[in-house]
Amino acid sequence: MVHEREQDCIFCRIAAGEFDTKFVYESDTVVAFNDLAPQAETHVLVIPRQHIASVAAVSREHDTLLGELVAAATSVARDRKLEESGYRLLTNPGPDAGQTVLHLHLHLLGGNSLGPLG
Repeated sequence: MVHEREQDCIFCRIAAGEFDTKFVYESDTVVAFNDLAPQAETHVLVIPRQHIASVAAVSREHDTLLGELVAAATSVARDRKLEESGYRLLTNPGPDAGQTVLHLHLHLLGGNSLGPLG
């Protein structure tokens, strides 16, 4: 399957297999891998193979893909035995939210107490 990608996007390059990134989840449309600078015991990035700049660029045409991203994150959480203790899924659209790579991605965080938000 051919996916729309940006040549200079690091996540597009990772998803295309240009690096020796070990995927903890992989499908035709989604890959997941451990974050290089983890913020929790488990910190996995879940990304679409298709380039989408952020969740702010998502439209109704991406409904199925968004479902696949969440299903992938849930599968990794289940594999890591995080269902009972809990985990956090988040995305950071834009620079003020902390987005550093302009490619839609979910952070799956868990394995230790993350504390309440807000």
